[in-house]
Amino acid sequence: MKRRASECNALDDYREACEQAADQVIRVYSTSFGAATRLLGARHRRHVRNIYALVRIADELVDGVAAGSGLSLVEQQERLGALEAETDGALRSGYSSNPIVHAFACTARASGIDATLTSPFFASMRTDLMAAPTPAGAVVHGVPHGEVHHRFDAAAHSAYVYGSAEVIGLMCLRVFLRDSRVTPEALARLEQGARSLGAAFQNVNFLRDLAEDTQQLSRSYLSADAQLTEALKAQWIATIRAQLADAQEVIPMLPPDARRAVDCARRLFTRLTDRIAHTPVTELLEHRVRVSGAAKTLLVLQSVAGAGSRRAA
Repeated sequence: MKRRASECNALDDYREACEQAADQVIRVYSTSFGAATRLLGARHRRHVRNIYALVRIADELVDGVAAGSGLSLVEQQERLGALEAETDGALRSGYSSNPIVHAFACTARASGIDATLTSPFFASMRTDLMAAPTPAGAVVHGVPHGEVHHRFDAAAHSAYVYGSAEVIGLMCLRVFLRDSRVTPEALARLEQGARSLGAAFQNVNFLRDLAEDTQQLSRSYLSADAQLTEALKAQWIATIRAQLADAQEVIPMLPPDARRAVDCARRLFTRLTDRIAHTPVTELLEHRVRVSGAAKTLLVLQSVAGAGSRRAA
């Protein structure tokens, strides 16, 4: 029996279903992120999950899922373009037939997230699908394989990280501040901290994913000459630690119900950075550095205890 409009708001039901789908994406792909979001206040939690679900499906598209389904490089580029167009349309209208895009659009429209942040994100994703010269060798993930052909110098690295990670931090910040009033000076400082934290997360993941990026996806995000030396790794560790320290300074300026989750994520990536610093490059090329479940639990407890003693600036 069909329910009357007075008994059910169809759009609210659809939004709820879409947000549950976004939550499921996060649960499948990232237990650590899921744990961190549970530390967020209820008013932020679903919004941050909606952001990361869209980011995740775009990232999976360019990192091999589409290619694994048999799509050519051109077809992958077309699918990414279609996802961006769908996202742009949903930002304008507030509706998408794609559940993940619809959930993201609901969050974006409620938080002031617009194309100034989504466009750089999709630009970075397109970089991962650039056509490459054909070397001798096999075909992996739908692109010619056999040597690293996507090499990022300092400028390319900076542009890529801004779009793939820093704007995500800025999106989350808009969620956290959507009901707050802050001075222009405080906002500028918060935005710099959000960018620093996003960049640190991305650079840590570049080091963690060194084997997959270089050997399977033929990408060199951290070195223009396609070879990460111990000296260069040490430079990146120093950069990451500076980025994490910059982000830590602004955490007390966040709304109270956002601090614990952000601090937990910072602590986790600080621990990962420490582990990577003591892991030779030869080992990074063989396995992904991880933090144990027990260590993650301790980091959560430390964040809960630490955030409770802070005041917003």
